[in-house]
Amino acid sequence: MRSSYKTSDVILLLKDITGMVEPQPTQEREKLIQAGKHYCEMLPIEYVPSEKYMEVYRDALDKYSAQTAKAVGMLAERIVEKRGRDVVLVSLARAGIPIGILVKHYMEKKYAIKTPHYSISIIRGRGIDKNAMEYLLERYAPNQLLFVDGWIGKGAILNELKKNLVQYPDVSPDIAVIADPANVTDLCGTHEDILIASSCLNSTVSGLVSRTFLRDDIIGENDFHGAVYYEELQQSDLSYEFIETIEKQFDFADRQCADEKMVQGAGAQEVQEIAKRFQIEDINLVKPGIGETTRVLLRRVPWKILIDEAYRGSQELAHIVRLAAEKSVPIEYYPLKQYKCCGIIKKMADM
Repeated sequence: MRSSYKTSDVILLLKDITGMVEPQPTQEREKLIQAGKHYCEMLPIEYVPSEKYMEVYRDALDKYSAQTAKAVGMLAERIVEKRGRDVVLVSLARAGIPIGILVKHYMEKKYAIKTPHYSISIIRGRGIDKNAMEYLLERYAPNQLLFVDGWIGKGAILNELKKNLVQYPDVSPDIAVIADPANVTDLCGTHEDILIASSCLNSTVSGLVSRTFLRDDIIGENDFHGAVYYEELQQSDLSYEFIETIEKQFDFADRQCADEKMVQGAGAQEVQEIAKRFQIEDINLVKPGIGETTRVLLRRVPWKILIDEAYRGSQELAHIVRLAAEKSVPIEYYPLKQYKCCGIIKKMADM
């Protein structure tokens, strides 16, 4: 699969389906998803950010790159401590790819470890790419594989991973992420809900690759899951600018992997409380955390955005406030515990 990343940084185990799928408008996709069509059978029209939004993105990258770099370093240290040096990073496309590259670079620069890095697809409700797993297991021992993602919202993909890896009993269901406000993994950079600037954009900060796709008429029995390469967006590609900005902030000083307090299930409990408070029957319509809230605004049809009162006016959430204004989505200030914000998808039957 083509991408704007160097193959020395990541090998994408994906089928290039460029030109085979017509992207659909957000409203149309949302109606189909809520009527039962799976999101992986469609591709969205990529959001083209306004110049005002790009100013907010650049400001966020500048202000929070050190925070992200610290979390990447902490995550890399925990990986070395827990999994050793003979590890193979397997990032979950696409949000996990830039994070996998950052972890790989940190480990190479500090420990001189040449860490292989691949990216594969996992889709909620459809599972992990079995052909990609077979490819990896033909080349590496099962206990070498370590899955990497950007952040955890409420833990849906982690649950999907655990369920799917039952068929690969020697592969660990551990998932390594920068931020885990849901408190479901100890292999993380932080349990705080932090802004990771790569969540603010789509393909232009993810190697010009679309989200992954799976439909029988295009993805054959022996194919990897698919993705589109947006060659036409080359002039807008910020993928390496993001990576290089974070890397400039790396601190390789020896550090202890201090254990943050982790409360099992705390994030899931708060999501249930939000669903009950707003009378939402489908828990999949509630998307907590900065990364997931941003995705709701970029790719779905939001009903409203919740922001914790303590973060009213916070620069960390400026891109969310900007997107909500552009899309006329109401913001409600609401007492959150684990998260700084939460996106709620509109129930299309109510429209």
